[in-house]
Amino acid sequence: MVKEKIATFDRMEELAHVLGSVDENLDALERAFAVHMTFREGGVKIMGEEDGVELASAALDSLMQLASKGEPIDVNRVNYVIGLTREGEQDKLQELGSDVVCVTVKGKPIKAKTLGQQKYIEAIRKNTIVLGIGPAGTGKTYLAVAMAVAAFREHRVNRLILTRPAIEAGEKLGFLPGDLQSKVDPYLRPLYDALFDMLGAESFQKHMERGSIEVAPLAYMRGRTLVDSFILLDEAQNTTVEQMKMFLTRLGNNSKAVITGDVTQIDLPRDTRSGLVDASRVLRDVEDIGIVTLSQKDVVRHQLVQKIIEAYEKAAAARQNDQQHGRRGNPRRGGKDAR
Repeated sequence: MVKEKIATFDRMEELAHVLGSVDENLDALERAFAVHMTFREGGVKIMGEEDGVELASAALDSLMQLASKGEPIDVNRVNYVIGLTREGEQDKLQELGSDVVCVTVKGKPIKAKTLGQQKYIEAIRKNTIVLGIGPAGTGKTYLAVAMAVAAFREHRVNRLILTRPAIEAGEKLGFLPGDLQSKVDPYLRPLYDALFDMLGAESFQKHMERGSIEVAPLAYMRGRTLVDSFILLDEAQNTTVEQMKMFLTRLGNNSKAVITGDVTQIDLPRDTRSGLVDASRVLRDVEDIGIVTLSQKDVVRHQLVQKIIEAYEKAAAARQNDQQHGRRGNPRRGGKDAR
């Protein structure tokens, strides 16, 4: 049944922001809910099937609420709201936009952009150790660095220690010029970038010289006890089980650790178990340890990144299905029914 609805709004400047440049956000809503939307004085006219009209209206209202909080409304945000609206969870968006984690050196507030990110931030605040697992672009590292910088600025910790495994440091990097630090710096660059963003290069350098900020490969953690520190282990999917245990047992008094990684991008040899995968299983019932899994819905990079992740997940599922089918009895693959 075709329905027509007028969604009226008082804040026309915010509405124009929500609709986007050349109405690109409006076009996205039309495609998503199979409706026709027309901007008119005082609001938006929505026409289409009844269900689509109601969903489009609800999504538009959610976007207006976000805009009223000063949140940027881009294509990624619109697509995220569309997904939540389809699932009937748009009301949860009220939780977003009010919680500023940290402010960058340029004055930009850092906030959770998705419900998954909000859950991740809350877990870091609540627990001593948090495992943040998810695909590229979900903000795992950036938000963890923001939480670390906030704790450092508020003097809740005296040191920031950021580390990640350099799995090729003993092989291919050995042929590069310079000392070990210069050889592993390319692996640590994402951590440097996040710290520069929040502290500024000059302030970061001063703290590095004083020893209050340390960015180092995981191998440097062995034999140490890390007290009064916020510690971030990034790219943890590339740790071995032994390395992960070593890292976890470095934790000292008044310290917090965040461990991040993407279990779909493990670069270890095939016969080596990932320390992150193992830890997420072994530690799942341990008190004061939080495990948060982010998904492609939480990707905040270019919208194409989300599509790429989905494509790879489908391909992996198809390969797994083919392998299972082969094991069940494909004569060419030596299944149990082979003769």
